[in-house]
Amino acid sequence: MRIARFSVREGSPAAGSVSFGIIEGDAAQPDSLVVHALAGHPFGTPQPTGETHRLQDVRLLAPMLPSKIVAVGRNYAAHAAELGNEVPAVPLTFFKPSTAVIGPTESIAYPPFSSDVQYEAELAVVIGRMCREVPLDRVSEVVFGYTCANDVTARDVQQREGQWARAKGFDTSCPLGPWIETDLDPADLAVTCTVNGELRQAGRTSQMVRSVAELIVHVSEAMTLLPGDVILTGTPAGVGPLNIGDEVAVSVEGIGTLSNKVIKRG
Repeated sequence: MRIARFSVREGSPAAGSVSFGIIEGDAAQPDSLVVHALAGHPFGTPQPTGETHRLQDVRLLAPMLPSKIVAVGRNYAAHAAELGNEVPAVPLTFFKPSTAVIGPTESIAYPPFSSDVQYEAELAVVIGRMCREVPLDRVSEVVFGYTCANDVTARDVQQREGQWARAKGFDTSCPLGPWIETDLDPADLAVTCTVNGELRQAGRTSQMVRSVAELIVHVSEAMTLLPGDVILTGTPAGVGPLNIGDEVAVSVEGIGTLSNKVIKRG
């Protein structure tokens, strides 16, 4: 099931309203896609309202507004190596604030304090229930679904400051979308990134040093995860620079494509 968060475009009696919805139709035929609005949040048993829109008549928003985004660094050995780093002995985690989140087609605003902003295509996990100290054999019970993410990074700031809060937490540095896929096996999915249509990253989740389940166990040992929280699982090799005017697209097999344009921060 594909769960989206959307607003209704002008011209509809419901214009401007924001809802969750279930997307149905053939993704290969965009004109066939429709959104069935849900009452309230999508956790538990979704409750359709009966309101339906064509996908082209709504604006997709970030599929979730998490209380926190817990990201994992250097979880692909080839990516760690390309930046001259070793794979850490334990998962390397950091936070991106909720204010970093944007949705599909929203713009990544190039921060004025950096001259080397880079893309990082990732699989994102969306948590579906409050949990802590999750056992490995019960991880599936706390996962709501999966979406695409771009862990946009000011690489020069990351290297210069030695900690990652500003480098990875600036406004618009966490595009998520286009929707959440709830029925997906994350073990071996293609993760790709293109910039202006040119392939830059091509990896598979089977190359992750630590699996989705292992990451959830590790993170939940330390903190309570809430419904809607997001875990970013790391990026494959091939990261590189973005420039103002670029169109960057992250695709994850079985989910879809998240596209964003880079603009100058106004």
